[in-house]
Amino acid sequence: MSHELLAELQPIQEPAAQRRCILIVDDDQDQAETLAHCLHQQGFDAIVTLEGVPGLEWAVRNHPDLVLLDLRLPDASGLNICERLVDSPETCDIPVIIVSGWERTDIVRCCRAAGCRYFVRKPYDPNALLTLIEHALRSELDA
Repeated sequence: MSHELLAELQPIQEPAAQRRCILIVDDDQDQAETLAHCLHQQGFDAIVTLEGVPGLEWAVRNHPDLVLLDLRLPDASGLNICERLVDSPETCDIPVIIVSGWERTDIVRCCRAAGCRYFVRKPYDPNALLTLIEHALRSELDA
């Protein structure tokens, strides 16, 4: 009888780890694709859009785990895109990291007012950005 019971047991199979998805909204195609490649090597799926409105629409439809957002976009202000992400019930729980080279003295305050959680100034250390991404994703799980 115990032999039959052992024959019925199936080994526990862990589900494959689901890759976290990061949306990159940046009009600098080379920089965005390089960052996407780096993120892919670190185990993330990365989607690149070069304009703000298509990025916002993609985020609403697909709900990425995190958004990396530039401020200067050809079709919209990154601050406005951030506000719309934060204000929308479909996307308000997605952490937004603004990555920008804008030199305004009040830029961090403006980004916080728009609802972003983190600000990274270009040029940035890729390892520091990866650490911040991982922190933002962990913080989101803890919330």
